Amino acid sequence: MFKKIASRLMLVLMFITLTSCAGRDSDTSSTPKESTSTSNNEDASKDEKSTADKGDRTTIVFWHSMGGNLNDAIDHLVDEYNKSQDKYFVKAEFQGEYDDALTKLRSSASGKDVGADLVQVFDLGTRYMIDSGLIKPIQDFVDEDDYDLSQLEDNLLAYYTVDGKLNSMPFNSSTPLLYYNKDMFDKAGVKPPKSLEEMKEVGQKLKDSGVTDMPISMSIYGWWVEQFMSKQGLDLFDNENGRKANPTKTVFNDNGGVTNVLKAWKELEDDGIAPNVGKQGGVPEFNSGTSAMTFASTASLAQILSEVGDRFEVGTAYFPGVDASDNHGVSIGGASLYALDSGDKEKMEGTWDFIKFLVNVDSQTYWNANTGYFPVNKGVLDTDKFKELIKESPQFETAIDQLHDSTPDDQGALSTVFQESRQVMEKYIEEMLNGNVSPEDASKNMAKEMDDALESYNKVNK
Repeated sequence: MFKKIASRLMLVLMFITLTSCAGRDSDTSSTPKESTSTSNNEDASKDEKSTADKGDRTTIVFWHSMGGNLNDAIDHLVDEYNKSQDKYFVKAEFQGEYDDALTKLRSSASGKDVGADLVQVFDLGTRYMIDSGLIKPIQDFVDEDDYDLSQLEDNLLAYYTVDGKLNSMPFNSSTPLLYYNKDMFDKAGVKPPKSLEEMKEVGQKLKDSGVTDMPISMSIYGWWVEQFMSKQGLDLFDNENGRKANPTKTVFNDNGGVTNVLKAWKELEDDGIAPNVGKQGGVPEFNSGTSAMTFASTASLAQILSEVGDRFEVGTAYFPGVDASDNHGVSIGGASLYALDSGDKEKMEGTWDFIKFLVNVDSQTYWNANTGYFPVNKGVLDTDKFKELIKESPQFETAIDQLHDSTPDDQGALSTVFQESRQVMEKYIEEMLNGNVSPEDASKNMAKEMDDALESYNKVNK
């Protein structure tokens, strides 16, 4: 296995400059922007306190990518766990953004050498983690402990379940939403579009009414393409969209799904409905009142509401399809928790105990209220705290409804080169919007580069 993992490092070094999902979706998935820096002094004092408090307990090292206010929420849960029992002591260590953390993990030789017992990995790293040989699947703990998975959200579990086995525990999950300016929509007499096809009509009415010259600010982001593929019910990769096994090639150029997306997107740009706002645009234009709509993660809701304030009323709607006939759901973004197979029985028992704590009703109620991520545990929906949250921010109910209206069949693609693939998508979306390549050729070019990445990876990791 050492040779296998070391060979994977060779490939990851080829793609060291990847775009971070954490910085774009906050989650994922343009959302509460996660800080990637902390005070050295604060870290030192925290380590001193941790050492003083742990006593003779078994230490569980937890790597995560939650910066800023999200780091505060993580620290709170860790402190609560450490206070709740005297057998294990969890030490949380921030590892930078999602890409940084996964790159560090991929450079490790084995579970024993990683330096962590529990790691948070974003959705794009799912297939790699399954194939890596580093983990003990969560399903093993579930079976050994007779743990009741029915208390957790089915559609969140589905994403991380492959061949009937749950590989990681969902933790910070999100989906994309359509955010819209209700004031503008009321003045124009329009309703949120359910497809890109309908967005053309709605966008033109918004322009004709004089409320805005920018109906939608749509960032260049590969996650949108992935979601539009999910809405169409079409695969990105072979091997059942990478769920049966690591894919060997793309299939979206054959099924026409990405071309459908790009043609609709380019048409919206050509008509002035969706001007090119680049990779960093989208939410800023919406929050400033310039655009009437944007796409963003459900985890962005709190930040968007805060930045908009009382300047206008924010509405939320389901992520649209490409055309009116698209009737599938969305796939989740965010990250999950992987238990590393260190061979240390006591550490692994402690890791599982901590995981169970993180997804119980109390922990998830706190996590949802303080971060905006979905509660993993269904029981949270019945708590007074959650009901108060919905009262204060009814826009979040859209996120819950959309999650429940999606099905396990909408679980999305998996690939060991998903990070690279998203970067490739964004490169050619930009080329298309700049008029340098047609939607059809952009799709072909995406497929060629993604196929090359898959071939390189699979050749090294036979």
